[in-house]
Parts: sequence; C-alpha cells; structure tokens
Amino acid sequence: MRGNKSKIIIAAIMLTAAVAACDRSIYYSENYTLEGGNWSMFDPARYACDIDDTVRTYNMELSLRTSTEYPYRNIYLFMMTTFPSGSVMTDTIHAMVTDEKGQWLGKGAGDVRALTIPYKSNVYFPERGEYHFRVVHGMRDTILKGVYDMGLKISLREGSAK
Repeated sequence: MRGNKSKIIIAAIMLTAAVAACDRSIYYSENYTLEGGNWSMFDPARYACDIDDTVRTYNMELSLRTSTEYPYRNIYLFMMTTFPSGSVMTDTIHAMVTDEKGQWLGKGAGDVRALTIPYKSNVYFPERGEYHFRVVHGMRDTILKGVYDMGLKISLREGSAK
C-alpha cells in the first residue's frame, strides 16, 4: 500500500511540474520540415492560424534550424501574410546566422543550430478568421543547403488586454 501512495505522489508532482512548464502565452506554434536539409525557393514554409480576437496583441517569431554546413553568415526571408479577406502583405526579414568571426548564433549541439528570429512585436490582427503565412528564402541559391526546418510562433503579448 505504501508503494502505491508514493507512486501517486510522484505522479502528482510530475503532472504539476508539466502543467507549470506549459507556456500559456503561446497561441500558435508550428514547424515546417524541409526534406533532406535542402530548402528550395519554390517550396515555401506554410502555416495557417485562426484568429478570433482582434483586440489582443501578439508577438511573432520565426525559428530556423540549420546545419553547421549552412554556407552563409545570414539569411534573407520573405514572409507573405494572407488575411481572411484575401489581401496579402509581404515583409522582408534579414537575420544573421553567425557573427563576424563565424561563431554560430542561437543554440545547438553537434552540427545542428536553432536560431530564433524576432519578426513582429505588439501586433494585432485586424480581421477575424484564418490567416495564412508563407515563408520563402531570398538567397541567391535556388536550393539552400543545410536548412532543416522553419518554424512560426505566435504568442500573446504579456499584459495584452483580455
């Protein structure tokens, strides 16, 4: 009987820790995996997200996971946002992948590096409905080698009105 009670207590502690670890501010998070670590400029990373609240503000960021074989110090990205009404907005994003000495930015182990790229902060979505996001690279190579995946995360801004 005593063994069952300790198992229940351990399970309760683990469940409490798991719930506390969840980031409730994350509204949407998705990764787009690129086959074989190659990203064609004709293969956009695609995301779709339903937005029902046009009052709250959000922060948006991209995540880029690359190999240390990625051949450049930087990356140019084009983000196309399609609103529920069908209108499209395009942004150009420039991010550094290594510093001027060639040291990789972001986190990682072995030959894999993950870089968080801030995109927009304190932004609101003016229309209710499904938003579509497409991200393509804007580098000179048609096929960009050493890119494993591209992620999009939309988080509720801290202190955003409820």
